[in-house]
Amino acid sequence: MIETKYSYTISSSKIIERIIEDDHAAINHMVLPKGEALPEHYSNSNVYMIVVRGNITLRLNEQEEHSYPAGSILTIPYKTKMNVCNTHDEVLEFFVVKAPSPKTINNG
Repeated sequence: MIETKYSYTISSSKIIERIIEDDHAAINHMVLPKGEALPEHYSNSNVYMIVVRGNITLRLNEQEEHSYPAGSILTIPYKTKMNVCNTHDEVLEFFVVKAPSPKTINNG
C-alpha cells in the first residue's frame, strides 16, 4: 500500500488530538463543547482551520471576536496571537492544518 491511513475520534466530548506530524504538515483534530476553549497561544506555523461542526469563535491579536460556521476554512498567519473557543450551544469540531510543519519552522 502506498497510502497511510489515519483515524480521528468521533465524539461530542472535548478532544484535542494530534493526527499527523511530519516534516511537511501537522494536522490536529479538536472538539470543544459549549464554553470550552484552547489556551491563548501564538500560531507556530501558517494555520488553516477547517470547521466541520458548530461555530468557532476566534480573537486574533487585538481584534474583536469573530464567529464562523461549519463549512468555513480560515487561514491564520504564523506568529499570530490566538484565542479559540466555543461560545455557541452546538458542539464545535474542527481540524487544524499547520504548513509547513512547526517542527520544520522551529528547527529549520
